[in-house]
Amino acid sequence: MKTAYCFDLDGTLTNQEILPLIASSVGLEDEIGVLTEATINGYLPFDKSFKLRVKLLKDADVDWIHRVLSEEINLQPQIIDFIFSHIEESFVVTGNLDLWVKSMLDDLNIQSFTSTARMCNDKLDGVETVLHKGDAVSSLRDRFDRIVVVGDGMNDVSMFEVADWRIAFGGVHPPHKQLISLSDFVVYDGVSLCRLLNTL
Repeated sequence: MKTAYCFDLDGTLTNQEILPLIASSVGLEDEIGVLTEATINGYLPFDKSFKLRVKLLKDADVDWIHRVLSEEINLQPQIIDFIFSHIEESFVVTGNLDLWVKSMLDDLNIQSFTSTARMCNDKLDGVETVLHKGDAVSSLRDRFDRIVVVGDGMNDVSMFEVADWRIAFGGVHPPHKQLISLSDFVVYDGVSLCRLLNTL
């Protein structure tokens, strides 16, 4: 049986949320932090919140973002090891913007689905498309017999709704209650998560 493993990025693969980190480069940590927290907890729809956060951050230096994400962001080491040992079957499914995170994921040689940036004169102008995670996961159906998803927030609900096995991960913060209600398993550290993935 061929299995696809789909991982959320922020707070699942990474040990921190990425947008608040990017916000620190333009002095908007508090504003982005409030919006991110409200989105994780389901108080704001992801699409609207993300477009607003990108609008606030569109002047952030892209080269600085790439350097920080590649050199300073902390990844969950056990999950990265699992992905590297299942590289053809593993995918990152993130609502984050391709302009910001794609180079980091490409450097790690990890296949990914992302939201896409709208550019104007080589500058970020806004959001072209916001990734619907359920559609991304469903697009793998033709290639895999079953799909395992791992996530922590409200914007992971749509991929949980179309997967075969659903794991809520609380490695950075507690998974959202609605996500837990859709989950087959809830785990709180990378070692337990990878042990579970290897037994499914």
